Amino acid sequence: MSEEANGSRPVKQKKKKRDRKNEPVILVRQPSMGKDILSTLGSLVFMIAFVVFFLTCVGQRVAVDGKSMEDTLQDGDQLIVDCFTYRFLRDPKRFEIVVFRLKDRPDTFYVKRVIGLPGETVQIINSGIYINGKPIEDPYATQSYFPAGSAEEIIRLGEDEYFVMGDNRVNSIDSRYDVGPVSRSQFVGRALYRVLPFANRTSLVPAEVKNAAP
Repeated sequence: MSEEANGSRPVKQKKKKRDRKNEPVILVRQPSMGKDILSTLGSLVFMIAFVVFFLTCVGQRVAVDGKSMEDTLQDGDQLIVDCFTYRFLRDPKRFEIVVFRLKDRPDTFYVKRVIGLPGETVQIINSGIYINGKPIEDPYATQSYFPAGSAEEIIRLGEDEYFVMGDNRVNSIDSRYDVGPVSRSQFVGRALYRVLPFANRTSLVPAEVKNAAP
């Protein structure tokens, strides 16, 4: 007969208790304090390097001294200058506001607007700007009349030269005068943003550059 037929119950076997005394001990290694310190130091070094890179190559802050860029910029305005784009990505474009060093005085910096590009001819006739013999729109000039200076005659730019002018054309020392054409190596960067005065903060990237096809 089966166990169910005669009414007896199956016998449960007792489980043996695990002898934990004889079990191997598993050690879990915790990160050492030295590695934590090295990791923290590495993060700090990276952050410092990034800040130095940003301030050196991307976002230098400069102050405008003078009135040659009125009405766009005023004396004392503080700007953020992008030093990265011209160094690594592309050449200056027409109408960008640029910061550059003087050839004979490398410690002196000027802020002007790019008008003529490498390989072009520039001439000013009756306060009109002609590039390669054709007039261009000049929306940034403060005055409707301004002197031509050396651009009264045709100026031929070299393959590495730019013609720059201040927006305040009657009160600007620029490529029409002693500054002459500016070589590519003289550029520090392009003005991106006016940060001070706080009430006048604004982008300085010209609409022609913003709307240009990539």
